[in-house]
Amino acid sequence: MIKEHELDLLIATLFELYGYDFGNYAKASLKRRVNRVMVIDRIPSFAELLYKVKSDAGYFNHLVQQLTVNVTEMFRDPMVFKAIREQILPVLATHPFIRIWHAGCSTGEEVYSMAIMLEEANLLHKSLLYATDLNPAVIENINLGIFPLSQMKQYSENYIAAGGKKDFSTYYTAKYEWAKFDDRFRTKMVVATHNLASDRSFNEFQIIICRNVLIYFDKVLQDKVLTLFDNSLEKLGYLILGSKESLRFSAVASKYTPFAQKEKIWRKMDR
Repeated sequence: MIKEHELDLLIATLFELYGYDFGNYAKASLKRRVNRVMVIDRIPSFAELLYKVKSDAGYFNHLVQQLTVNVTEMFRDPMVFKAIREQILPVLATHPFIRIWHAGCSTGEEVYSMAIMLEEANLLHKSLLYATDLNPAVIENINLGIFPLSQMKQYSENYIAAGGKKDFSTYYTAKYEWAKFDDRFRTKMVVATHNLASDRSFNEFQIIICRNVLIYFDKVLQDKVLTLFDNSLEKLGYLILGSKESLRFSAVASKYTPFAQKEKIWRKMDR
């Protein structure tokens, strides 16, 4: 089991050598994940883990992939997507151009979900979806648009529960064990690595979606990230968080009003 001071040393090393700042991640959660990596990779001691991180950039990339949580699915929590489809997209239809930021998007299932809804609302042609994650390995998948075919039954059920009316299989081509989504969706996506802990705002958005990422941060970093989102969201824009996350008691809470409380959607005030 990794000790507290060893975890601090690992965090400092990752930042010093590679610029990845895990300093304000929730320590207990990070510790669990480091211990898990050591068991899976059969690393007998912290000293050996540190040596591998310092001497092998390939192993560092593997470690970041394990430490950043990548759990997602298409139309996850369908009622959230239904609220976006029915209550938000009709408002955005009046905009000349739509910019949406999926922060901490992992392998991109939710980005493709949004693209499908935009197309069905006849808004994809005037939209741009920014898909960012700390982990460079997972966002590569967004450019490919390829997901396991075994997941499509679940994704189709989610899609219908989110208000989808078409046959979900019209959006992808099945090949062997994979489903390849149409390239027209990918052309409307800007894919990049972005570190919520240290990188700055880069645009002004109508929607920012960051679901089940903040729960891994401590209060200081949560407030920092929410302030980043606030600086990146236009007035009357929508901020969508995960099921266990909230703006209450945050540094920016006074600037927002609940829009769909159960679905964790807030709207920025016009002042």
